[in-house]
This record gives sequence, C-alpha cells and structure tokens, in this order.
Amino acid sequence: MQDTPLILASASPRRRELLGLTGLSFTVDAPDVDESCALPPREAVKELSRRKALAAAALHPGCVILAADTLVSVDEQALGKPRDAEDAFRMLHSLSGRWHQVYTGVSVVDAKGQLHCEADVTDVHFEPMTDDAIRRYIATNEPMDKAGSYAVQGIAGLWIDELRGSHTNVIGLPMALTRRMLEACGLL
Repeated sequence: MQDTPLILASASPRRRELLGLTGLSFTVDAPDVDESCALPPREAVKELSRRKALAAAALHPGCVILAADTLVSVDEQALGKPRDAEDAFRMLHSLSGRWHQVYTGVSVVDAKGQLHCEADVTDVHFEPMTDDAIRRYIATNEPMDKAGSYAVQGIAGLWIDELRGSHTNVIGLPMALTRRMLEACGLL
C-alpha cells in the first residue's frame, strides 16, 4: 500500500504513461526550471533532473518527488529538442547511419527530503536515412518536441535497427532504474 504521495515533476505524457505502469498513484506537477546546462550529457541530465526534483520538493514537502531529463548525444554533443524543422533535419541527418547515446537522469527526493540522483544510458543505431525520408518524417511533426528529434516508439522506429540498453530509457524514463529508486523510498 502506498502511504506517501508521489509527485511526477514532468509534463511528459510518455513519462506519465510509463510511471503509470508501476500501479502507483501519483500527481503531475512540473515546475518551471532553467534547463540551460553546458555539462557533458550524462552530467547534464542528472543536473537537470535534480533541478526539477528539488523545485517540486520545495512545493510538496513530505512527498516523494520523481523527476527525469533525457538528452540524445552524438559524438558527446547533446541534441535537445529541435528549435524548428531545419534544426530537426540537422539532428536527424547527424544520427543517420550511426550509433548515438540516449541519457536519462532520474532524480528522486524521498519523503525525508533526501535527494537521490542517477543516470542511465542506451546506445541506439539508426539505419541510413535519405534526406527525403528525413523531410517526410519531420512533416509528421513527431520530431518537434522530442530530444534528438525522434521518438523510438513512433515513426522513427522504422530506422532504428538496434538498441543496447533500456528501451524505456529512450522513451524518457528507464523503468528498471526508476523501480529501484522508488523501492528505496518504500513505494514499491
């Protein structure tokens, strides 16, 4: 039985859906935080998830707070959400025919206010994409609110031929890591 309220500090519908798979009840409250960060990708996702978790914890003392942040990285260069179609094209072109990494930082503030922060990484390989295929994909609008300009669970899955690591990490919430962190807080 879940006695402590759980807050998901993310507006992502994908994270909401994944967290729902745990069977835990939770409330969504995504605080507005500064998401600028010049750290390398693994450290950046931890820092950004930490900022989100601490901001939500300040609003919800005594609750367990779960926050996450995901970045796509190619050649150690972070690819966030595209600014526009041209930026999405640049990102997808850089991923075409290559391996890249998807990092997700997960931060949990437990009911006592203690912060726990970890990161997961998944290696993803795209088959080569033609410029025309990239433009057609962008025209679907799917890439426009996604880190790295793609959703593995969506149309982009047509070009992803191999994953090494957590599939749910690429969607935005590594479930095995999340389960372990929530278990440590006594929620699962």
